[in-house]
Amino acid sequence: MSPIRLLRSGSLAGAVALLVGFAASFLGAAADNGVPHIEFNADNMGPRAIEELTTVSVPRDYALAWQTMEQALEMNEAGLLDGYFTGAAKDDLTERVHSQTASGLRTRYRDGGHRLEGIFYSPAGDAMELRDHAELEVEVLDGDKVIYHEPVTEEYMVLMTPGADRWLVREMQATGAKPVAGP
Repeated sequence: MSPIRLLRSGSLAGAVALLVGFAASFLGAAADNGVPHIEFNADNMGPRAIEELTTVSVPRDYALAWQTMEQALEMNEAGLLDGYFTGAAKDDLTERVHSQTASGLRTRYRDGGHRLEGIFYSPAGDAMELRDHAELEVEVLDGDKVIYHEPVTEEYMVLMTPGADRWLVREMQATGAKPVAGP
């Protein structure tokens, strides 16, 4: 049966199957479109126990936040930050995009993945503190010319809060980049 017929027939099971199929297609496509790899360890998180669904949604949403941040900084499009950033993190990144735009620069990340470690999950479930160990290559471009390039290992302290249907990055502070040792 076609997707349109399923929706017209009012079949709840069919509509749910259709939505699950679209979601799976979207997530599969996202995995092929530069979503960073996230390893998430919540073993030592407290004081609240983390729910099974949250162990899936937090790293997924954090990866999508990084993907949209990388796109926003490369294309100088602050509006891309709206989906996964809020509060101080969104304000800081928006200011960075505007500053880059004014100077004619842009930043490109080549993301080597993240080891995300859960530190604190509030008793009310409305805030989560995380430590991110990121492997990145950072390039600053003036037009199409690379004027700076460096592979770095960076650690970030991250505060995420739940939104209507996803976790949002509210704060993200780098604790100090370390250049990757060369051969």
